[in-house]
Amino acid sequence: MRTVIVCASVSHGNTRRVADSMAQVLGARVVSPEQADPAELADADLVGFGSGVFYSRLHPALMSFAKALPTGRGRAFVFATSGLPEIPLMPFTRPLIRLLEGKGFEVDGSFSCRAFDTWTPFKLVGGINKQRPHTGDLAAARAFAGQLRAR
Repeated sequence: MRTVIVCASVSHGNTRRVADSMAQVLGARVVSPEQADPAELADADLVGFGSGVFYSRLHPALMSFAKALPTGRGRAFVFATSGLPEIPLMPFTRPLIRLLEGKGFEVDGSFSCRAFDTWTPFKLVGGINKQRPHTGDLAAARAFAGQLRAR
């Protein structure tokens, strides 16, 4: 199965660690939105899209990349890391999932976990979730990837 993971990980490398854990299971190549080639994604059997969360949104570079993708079809998944938990009525990943579905992707699911965060108010106390993503979070990411592979 050809898999590519497009990952915007800019602050502490949290999201990249999650992407790399998933990539181990999926045999995937991990690229940034700037490195991603839409033609390579069109040839992939499965494409992952992930980033950290900034002001309750996924990274603008990832969203811009997804918006610029041509309409096509294929399987995809979305993942995120964040300092704060998702609000059930407004999940961080929902806007990207809807965008990808509008582009013709079949989105097989989403994954998120907590991660080290030094957003301004948290910077005053040295950040929150200093030990995350931890081994349990990375194991959960690998398990999620395993489920994707089995489909």
